[in-house]
Amino acid sequence: MGRPRLARLHGVCTSYEPAPGRTVHIGDDTVVAVLAALGVDASTPQAVRAALETYELGAARALLPPTVVVRPGRPPELPRLPDGTALRVETGPGEVLDWGLDPSGRPDYAYEPPADDARDARRAPGRHRTRTAEPRGYVGRLPLGVHTLRAHTPDGRSARAHLIVAPDRMPAPPGRTHGFMVQLYSLLSGRSWGMGDLGDLAELAAWSGRVLGTGFVQINPLHAAVPGAPTDPSPYRPSSRRFPDPVHLRIEDIPEFGFLAGAARTRAGELLAAAGKLRERVLDEGTLIDRDAVWDLKRQALELLWKVPLGPGRRAAYCDFLAGQGASLEDHATWCALAERYGPDWRSWPAGLDDPRSARTARMRGSLLDRIDFHSRLAWYTDQQLAAAQRAAREAGMAVGLVHDLAVGVHPSGSDTWAQRDAFAAGMSVGAPPDAFNSRGQDWGLPPWRPDALAAQGYAPYRGLLHGLLRNAGALRIDHVMGLFRLWWVPEGRPPTEGAYVRYDAEAMLSVLALEAHRAGAAVIGEDLGTVEPVVRTELAERGVLGTSVLWFERDYTGAAARPLPPESWRADCLATVTTHDLPSTAARLTGQHAELRDRLGLLDRPLQDERAAEAVEVGEWLELLGRLGLLPEGRADEEAAVKALHRYLLRTPARMVGVWLPDAVGDRRPQNLPGTSDEYPNWRLPVADAEGRPLTLEEIAASPRLHALMRELGALMREPGAPRP
Repeated sequence: MGRPRLARLHGVCTSYEPAPGRTVHIGDDTVVAVLAALGVDASTPQAVRAALETYELGAARALLPPTVVVRPGRPPELPRLPDGTALRVETGPGEVLDWGLDPSGRPDYAYEPPADDARDARRAPGRHRTRTAEPRGYVGRLPLGVHTLRAHTPDGRSARAHLIVAPDRMPAPPGRTHGFMVQLYSLLSGRSWGMGDLGDLAELAAWSGRVLGTGFVQINPLHAAVPGAPTDPSPYRPSSRRFPDPVHLRIEDIPEFGFLAGAARTRAGELLAAAGKLRERVLDEGTLIDRDAVWDLKRQALELLWKVPLGPGRRAAYCDFLAGQGASLEDHATWCALAERYGPDWRSWPAGLDDPRSARTARMRGSLLDRIDFHSRLAWYTDQQLAAAQRAAREAGMAVGLVHDLAVGVHPSGSDTWAQRDAFAAGMSVGAPPDAFNSRGQDWGLPPWRPDALAAQGYAPYRGLLHGLLRNAGALRIDHVMGLFRLWWVPEGRPPTEGAYVRYDAEAMLSVLALEAHRAGAAVIGEDLGTVEPVVRTELAERGVLGTSVLWFERDYTGAAARPLPPESWRADCLATVTTHDLPSTAARLTGQHAELRDRLGLLDRPLQDERAAEAVEVGEWLELLGRLGLLPEGRADEEAAVKALHRYLLRTPARMVGVWLPDAVGDRRPQNLPGTSDEYPNWRLPVADAEGRPLTLEEIAASPRLHALMRELGALMREPGAPRP
């Protein structure tokens, strides 16, 4: 019993339930390996006893846990403190507050700020002890934020903890709205350099907001990629989630571009011409998007721009950006500079350089100052263009604007793992256990955060990540949001079937998320598709995290037939869509073309005719329901009408946000990503195309009669007096 208890104390699950009533037990070897990644030796009975004694002794002596979380209506979880213990809170702004204990020995956090506080005098006269008396930005006496909590006992003991004071819920999206979802690289305009960029994003937002009345544009993660030859095109396996990739820059929109002169101006013209040929090959010749070729041209152009002196105002703004980003940006830029010299895998760098705080790395920083400044400048340029895109969206009347995407993890050899090495579990990878969709499980090759390391640092890596992503966002989508509760850890060298779930402090993870979302005024959307513990969706809903509801998966599973879920039975707090980037386009599903594609690639577990028959039944059930509801007056034979009808159905649900996959609006048949493939299919490299597979420019998309017919109808339905409301 010792090892299971030790595992439980450290959040390692020794079993899980893939389905109700079915329990799978985790092997001892896996449990030992996962505990070792958490710094706990459980290899022998003696080691287990020693580890338990160490844990219990530490717990007995600890006055405070590493991080304490406070939010309205939830007392902080603390051990009982000795009589006479003094608690003081040192707030971020430098204020010191005494935090009294109630008769149970716990902090009495429900007091409001003192009556002489100007904010209190305006908002909460008198001395009430109710939540309704709390002024905005406070929980009890404590301002929202991350503070330091200190405890001092009468016998001279003291302790220090991080104190996170968070709002109860995430901000809600304003009203009900609809918008587009698109992979940015796939959205090429007549000015793109061979792939979609932030200038294209700003144009899409400005046009769709003003002309179509849309409220948001959701895009793929823009995280910095690991450089290589070739670069991994997947936006979900980045080098850093903290900083965006400068490959998304619109070069001509950088102010310094206008000041190029002489040979630099001539060279810039040559690069523009080369970029035009790249664009033409994708749009006119049908070649795949070549991210590496695009980056090669943009990098050369950015080298030219970096040499242009900044004006006084620009220089001041750049210095402010550097100061605001601090050590995180310096580390990222240093990694980029070192990767140029030694390659992108820091685990193979010369001795000492694998540690960002080593003396050798410090010397290298000094010798690489110019390259570090270059990469810092690129981060600034990208931040500015992201801000411009969000500004364009809001000025176009969008209620939300840009919806950014947070990938579930990072590449094991990238910038984040180098800079925050202690925060990641060595020798582990995130994945998924076997399920109905993949009997062998999944290994995503992404090292997980250590929950104990996050707590010890007051969740600083997580806070910094969220703060950076939310700087220029109206909402944030979190991929595999269940990872805030638990992740499937796979020991290196083992198959995904030999993994184990490791639990995170969901209260802390959600509270940090609520705090950063509150500061940014941004909504949060969780991708909660697949097998999810019931308590997870309940807790996410209670904290104001919107779910993700995809039409094909929304069925009533209480009956044996699992019929399509009636629109009034859908949850309101969700982003409702017909499809996603990981699923077939709607036209391909309606016509059965995606089954043929999967058959050609050898991905089917049964004969093609059986697959098509099964999918025809599924599609038929939905079309029957659409007809019964009067949403398909054109009849089943009209594919474009069926696409419209499915979106009409989404508007019959109470969903707060309704997303339209942009390729669906123009009839594109091809998925952007086909799970289970790598070289077999051009994942993440396809431009948006029409029903015949002809690539479309942003300008052609904006003029598409098919798109306008769909969006005009959706806009009218959104405005109908009887339309569902959340």
